[in-house]
Amino acid sequence: MSDSPALTIIYDGECPFCSQYVKLLKLRDAVGKVELVNARDKHPAVDIVRSAGVVLDNTMAILQGGRIYSGAECVTRLALLSTGSGIFNRFNSFIFRHPTVSRAAYPLLRSGRALALRLLGRRKMGY
Repeated sequence: MSDSPALTIIYDGECPFCSQYVKLLKLRDAVGKVELVNARDKHPAVDIVRSAGVVLDNTMAILQGGRIYSGAECVTRLALLSTGSGIFNRFNSFIFRHPTVSRAAYPLLRSGRALALRLLGRRKMGY
């Protein structure tokens, strides 16, 4: 059995919405080992997504099976991988499993995150 994660989620650990979102997702039953990576920390996964052109100040990302998913595509992928157990996961899956809905809603989610960070006095990562 491999120690490497089946799924790596790269998110802004200083964003209260992002932090709660990744904590509430129930993915381990569906995919196996999940690694949560704060995008503000030095970590190889952060380097991988940044080198692929993902701007982590604007989005979260996942690494799975050698692929990078970011933004609305990331949210859709996480919704599809969720077990659907619990109210949050059922709601998340119901709403965001549809790529069109994710693409429409993601700019609003991103704006809400930016506003929250500004109100909390937290700086952008700069990448």
